[in-house]
Amino acid sequence: MTRIAMLASSTLLVAASMSLAAQAETFRWASTTDPQTMDPHAANVAPVTSFLNNIYEGLVRRNADMAIEPSLATSWEPLEGEHGWRFNLREGVTFHGGEEFTADDVLFSYERAITDQSDVRSWFAPVAEVRVVDDFTIDFITAAPNPLFPDSIANFMILDRGWTEANGADVPARDAEKYTTRNTNGTGPFILTSREPGVEIRLTPNADWWDEATHNLSEAIFNPIENDATGLAALLSGEIDMLAPVPVRDVARLRETAGIRTFEGLETRVIMLGFNHTADALWWGATDADSNPFTDPLVRRAAAHAIDVTAINQILMSGLAEPASQLLPEGLSGWSAAHAARPAHDPDSARALMAEAGHEDGFTFGLRCTNDRYLNDENVCQAVTGMLQQVGLNAQLETMPVRNYWGELRDGNFDMFLLGWSPGTFDAEHPIRFLAATPDGTLGTWNFGEFSDPRIDELLPLIQQELDQQARQDMLDEVAGVIQDRVAYIPLYTEPLVWAARDGIELIQRPDNFFMLRWVNVTQ
Repeated sequence: MTRIAMLASSTLLVAASMSLAAQAETFRWASTTDPQTMDPHAANVAPVTSFLNNIYEGLVRRNADMAIEPSLATSWEPLEGEHGWRFNLREGVTFHGGEEFTADDVLFSYERAITDQSDVRSWFAPVAEVRVVDDFTIDFITAAPNPLFPDSIANFMILDRGWTEANGADVPARDAEKYTTRNTNGTGPFILTSREPGVEIRLTPNADWWDEATHNLSEAIFNPIENDATGLAALLSGEIDMLAPVPVRDVARLRETAGIRTFEGLETRVIMLGFNHTADALWWGATDADSNPFTDPLVRRAAAHAIDVTAINQILMSGLAEPASQLLPEGLSGWSAAHAARPAHDPDSARALMAEAGHEDGFTFGLRCTNDRYLNDENVCQAVTGMLQQVGLNAQLETMPVRNYWGELRDGNFDMFLLGWSPGTFDAEHPIRFLAATPDGTLGTWNFGEFSDPRIDELLPLIQQELDQQARQDMLDEVAGVIQDRVAYIPLYTEPLVWAARDGIELIQRPDNFFMLRWVNVTQ
């Protein structure tokens, strides 16, 4: 059993051990990244989606062991006579503002989520039409059979039509601030009471939530703390109750610290490097400024051989990471055993490939990375920079906060970039759809380097509708081979998942790194 599978199953043991304390409590937690928006359709990034899952809800949700279960839909079934799914909606649900939840809110949220301003439109690429049957029944018509569709919309969050339109936010605010950037009106277990971006967010329980509360919180307070040492000091002093993530260099010490408990595993997130595959010239000035050497797979393969992932893991990740060969971790659905090997660290081969590609003297280019999104992201990129430079790939590193990063990548301001990806469906189809499909406005929405392969584009819709598991896996194996052979990305490692909390805090750690307040109890 993989470490990810073990983590997913062990969460049930934690859940089973939880006991409600008699008195409601205030809970304080911190992380390095502040959710950049409160709009659930504006940013398809984990810090936003994880946080808003405490406020908004979708038709389905994931439970403690990551299985799909009912949420605002009580049941769903394939349509008869046409492709698609019927969702039977929960009656008697109200939004935090008191508005009744109906199928029209689902339709509105779908229409909002597929606009050009939405960052989640890829979720609905298979959908041809949405039909309201009655107030509590809605059909999603797909262009072909799509057995994964209910799983693929686990993070599709529903807004109230009237409230959203009345506040001028009928389309998402991906590139501009709107009312929904700072304000919320969901149906979920917690209500946003105040938000000061970069400083503090306060939530209180929703007394009218349709589900049974499994927490004992009276208030939950989130503080973004960018500095690792400051966050750790806040945990050790009792200023906060929980810190996620924990600096990996401090994990061993925290394991031995009285009054502190660590929660450890592997996240379902692969950290990788991407390239600009289509630019005519390098974004950063180079010796041969009128060309882009990264359009040559020989150069991309040289970069892969230059990087020592084992050293990065041992030195920067304290051995807690796991080298990755694909765009999703081993253990998830569709992972290809036939392509388990990743490029060996081989600087001599890298130099030979550079010479074969006509770049024996090397060239200079720009590498862009975050410095507050992934564990040790800036340090990892500094290490990668040194390794690349040893083979003539003279990376000029620039790091920045994640709040500025995605816009730079969307504008094509990079030659090579850092990315972490966690598949929302826990299936290999997800990163193919987002990262490897040719960008067309709906597919490939996070394929910043515009990698394109006609065979992948041909296989993706077949993978999405294939019911025979072996036939489907054969196609996924072929796609994994194309991505590896063409070096579309350089997968580095599966990111460690390490949280720490003070004794008396009971919680569930999901392997997707989503933190759900509905499972938190303060017992002392």
